[in-house]
Amino acid sequence: MRCPFCGHLESKVIDSRESKKGISIRRRRECLGCVRRFTTYEKIEEIPYMIVKKDGSRQLFDRQKLLRGLLKACEKRPIAINKLEEFVEEVESKLQERPEKEMKAAEIGELVMERLKALDKVAYVRFASVYREFRDVLEFKNELENLLREK
Repeated sequence: MRCPFCGHLESKVIDSRESKKGISIRRRRECLGCVRRFTTYEKIEEIPYMIVKKDGSRQLFDRQKLLRGLLKACEKRPIAINKLEEFVEEVESKLQERPEKEMKAAEIGELVMERLKALDKVAYVRFASVYREFRDVLEFKNELENLLREK
């Protein structure tokens, strides 16, 4: 790491701390040339991940959008927010594992519904009703009946 003061190429790390949310690492360094201290940040290079929508259009993956949808589905339910953040991280990990850096919105929806179904049936039905876009009450009723049969 080049010293911003004297340009010397060698420094030693005095202190390292993970930033909030673990996105980057803050390193306090000391130049071995002029002995002045400076701070650097180490961050993972982010590759944009794309979501393929039902109509074929592509949209950047937005973890906050997914989290908002989960929060709405789980509103007034006894589900810890860290559980929902784990779901979002799991989806993000699946995206990172893919060589093509794309995922169909349908795959994300199914993955989330599978997790919600195991966690909280009411939250699952709320999410499914928006995600699957039930056209009428009969479709909603059929989904509820399927859910009850699985017990």
